[in-house]
Formats: sequence, structure tokens, C-alpha cells
Amino acid sequence: MLSNDLRTLAAFAVPYRGPLALCTVLMLAESAAALAVPWQGGKLAGALLPGEAVAGAATAAILVALLALFAVQALLRFTNGWLLGRTAERIASDLKVRLYDHLQALPLGFFQQRRHGETLALLTRDVYVVGDYLTGTAVTLVPLILTVAGAAVLMFRLQPALALLALIAVPLFYLVVKILGRRLRPLAATLQDEHAAAIAIADENLGLLPAIKSFTREGLESTRYRAQIERVLHLTSRQIRLQAALGPALQFIAAAGIVALLGLGGAKLAGGAMTPAELVSFLLYALVLTRPVSGLADVYGRTQSTRGALARLVRALDEVPEPPLDAGTPLPQVRGDIAFTNVTFAYPGRTRVLDDLTLRIAAGETVGIVGPNGAGKSTLVHLLLRFHEPASGTITIDGHDIADVTLASLRRQIGIVPQHVLLFHASVRDNIAYGRADATDEAIERAARLARAHDFITALPEGYDTLVGDRGARLSGGQQQRVALARALVKDPPILILDEATAMFDPQGEREFLDGAREALAGRTVLLITHRPASLAVAHRIVRMDGR
Repeated sequence: MLSNDLRTLAAFAVPYRGPLALCTVLMLAESAAALAVPWQGGKLAGALLPGEAVAGAATAAILVALLALFAVQALLRFTNGWLLGRTAERIASDLKVRLYDHLQALPLGFFQQRRHGETLALLTRDVYVVGDYLTGTAVTLVPLILTVAGAAVLMFRLQPALALLALIAVPLFYLVVKILGRRLRPLAATLQDEHAAAIAIADENLGLLPAIKSFTREGLESTRYRAQIERVLHLTSRQIRLQAALGPALQFIAAAGIVALLGLGGAKLAGGAMTPAELVSFLLYALVLTRPVSGLADVYGRTQSTRGALARLVRALDEVPEPPLDAGTPLPQVRGDIAFTNVTFAYPGRTRVLDDLTLRIAAGETVGIVGPNGAGKSTLVHLLLRFHEPASGTITIDGHDIADVTLASLRRQIGIVPQHVLLFHASVRDNIAYGRADATDEAIERAARLARAHDFITALPEGYDTLVGDRGARLSGGQQQRVALARALVKDPPILILDEATAMFDPQGEREFLDGAREALAGRTVLLITHRPASLAVAHRIVRMDGR
């Protein structure tokens, strides 16, 4: 399992192998400088001890060498820190874009089975966890191992017997790491889930703020969110406690080993088997050894913590996306003859919504689709746009099976005004032009006039340049519907879908909307999904769906 995770991380790191390799080289150079310090330290100790006949110039040279080593270490650490920080941000940024593009390409079913906040957690937390691991943990692994090996080799060169005793402590290090690491991994996975739940609650509540205020549930929702944050805090505290215990435990083992080495080294010094300079160098190498060994333990702990975030990212990236927009045969300009033939469909974990449905809609016909909630009215729309794929049966437009045509050419020829209007925090002009990227101001105004939106738009403070607010909050429900209709009409689609398009209108507004819609609907194939009898006045015929 761990090997699979490592392969996945390696795949994420491949695009950044150049900067990461340079960082590794800089770390190795810093490790080499660190290994040279104890050697020079031992020479300095020998020069300063009584009875050693060392010239002042030689002592000064040793001091200069030590100062140069410290300066090189500082410079390498600065350069490496700057490069790693920049690379970490680049990895997180690129991973966010890659993940966003993949999420955007997934079928709607993926999002209908998950809370919105759980998806946001992937983009706002998990990508940073993985990016920081690659630059702050994984890249340090080789330098840490080589530092341990270098220190061990030089210790053996100075005093093999003592070096062997020093390395006996390594199994104790491993035992501590294993015990604490076994508790870290499941804790990290749970913590990731709780973070996602906290983001989901905040996202959901902010979107439902009008309902929360109208029912005076602020206190309840605040308590619910606070309780979730407390769960995150409790788990984070446990994780921090375990990670914090790891370092001191290993440092204590290392310190105990150094004390033991000091006693044994003193005995060898007294017996003449070791010079003072060698003892100083040996002890300094023992100190150097403790830092990378503790670092390796930290790598293990952070690896366990990162695996939860990595698993979530991999699961999302493994989801099968929709076909590419240009996959298939381009659908030519259509008249709008639509046929559903023996179509069956069910949402995951639910009974069939459509069962062997056959329906024909002639080009230029306006068909009212009515029926109870859950009868499959909106499902027809989703299948026609290929948001979902039918379990069986075929859907054709002008005789072309939509399963064989490109998504871009299909969706380009269908306009939709949904029940829940989705507007961007942008100007009215930008929201209407969203229906066609190359729309001119004249085309935008023409679509607005067809949607009977031009008059109210020009009455806004800045006309077409007025910002509509988040999700169109600065417009009334009816105004939002008109802007949405203009957005659908600006691309002049041969097929138009009105999914409860008058739901936000009062009776007078509905009559005005329908009077204006007659001109907009002329010459198009229209699916008019509604519960309101008045809206059916523009329909040529009515199809009733009973959900059975």
C-alpha cells in the first residue's frame, strides 16, 4: 500500500524534477558542510588544549575554515529554503488547476453524491498537504540518509568500537517511530475527513444564510459549526502531541547515547587509546547523527499524516470524467427534431426514474412537460444535454444519436433556463455574454430585448455594467430569470429548455414573461417544464409524466 502511495507521489513530482533535484543537491552540499564541522572542531580542540604545539596562524586558519563552513551552510539553507518554498507553491498551484480541470470534467453524478464542501476541501487543504510533503519532507530523505551514513563512516574511522555502540541505538529509534507512527496514520485520515466536514458545514450554511436568518437558527448553526471545529481541534491536538513526542523521545535516546559515549570515550582517553581532538570530533559527529535520525523519524510521521490527503486526491482523480468536448462526430446545425426511444435511467442507489420511455418532439414544436416531483421531467433535460447517460435506449436529434456526437457541438445547440438560476458575480453584460464568448454588445442587447429584460437592465444604476452580486443576489427572482433567458438566447439555439422558468414570477410577471417569450420561442424546439398552468398557454401540446 505504501509503495503505491510513493509511486503516486513520484508521479506528482515528475514535472518538478529539475527544481527538486537542485534542492536535493543543495541539501547534500549543506550536509557535506555539516559533516566537515566536527572534523574542524576536533582540530580546533586539539590546537587549544594545553601541551599542543600549534602555531597561532594554524589556529586562525581553523577558525576561518569553521567560519567559512558556517557561512556556506547559511547560504545553502537560505537558497534551498527560498527554492523549496517557491516550488511548493508551484506544485500546489499546478495541482489545484489539474484537480479543478478534472473535477470540472466529471459528470454531475459525482457532485450529486457528495457534499460541496468535501470537494472544496480537496482544493483548499489536501493539495497543500501533498505539495508541502513533496518539498518539505520527501526531498529531504536522500540528504538525511547520506548525512547519517557520512557521520557513521567518519565515526568508524575515528573509533570503530564506540561507533558500533552508537549505532546500537538505531533499533530503539525505529521502535519509537513504529509505535507512534502506527497511531498517526488513522488519526491523520480521520482528521482529513473532519476538516472536510467543517468546510462543508461552512459552505452550506453561508449558501443558506437567508433561510438560517428567517428561521432564527443562527445560534444552532453556530453551535453545530463550533462543535465540528472542536472535533478538528481535538484531533489536531492529538496529532500535534504525537508528532511533538516523536522528536523529544528520539532526542532523549540520542542524548543518553552521547552520555554513554562520553563516559566510554573518557575511559579511552585516559587509557591513551584516543586523543582529545578525536574525542571532540567523535562526540560532535554523534550530535550530527542525532539530527538526521530525528529527521528520518519526522519523515515517517509526516508520511503517515499525508497518506490520508493523498488517498482523497487519488480517489477524485481516478473518477472517470466525461468524454472530451471534441470526442465524437460534430453534430451539424439541427432543426430540432428530438426522439427518446426506449430510454431507461436510474440515479445511483435509487429506483428507476425513466423506464422504457419513448417520446418524439417535432422540430419547432413547444411541448409542455408536466407531472409530479420526481417523475423525471428534469432528468429528460439532463439526458438530452448528456449530463447523465441512459442505462439503455437512444436519444437522437434530427436522427443523430447524441451518444456519438461531440459534447461541444451538442450543448452549443441547446439553450437552458434552469429553475435555480445560476448567475456569476459579474456585470449583467458579462452574465448574458456567458452564453456566447464572441457575443457583441448588439447581440447581447437583442437577446435581452427578446427576454423582455432590456427595460429593467437600462433602469439599473449602471445599466448593462451593473454587478449582479453573488449568485445574482442584487436582482429579483424574476430579473434573474430574464437574464438567464437572455443568456440562453444570445447563442440563438435551435433547441430551448425552460425548466420552471416562471417559478420566480408573480401572475402578472408570468403573463408578461410569456407574452415576450412567444417571440423568443418562435422557430425553436422548446421543452417547457412547469407546474404552472398559465405557462402552458404557449405550448403546442402537453406531455404528462407520472413517474411510473
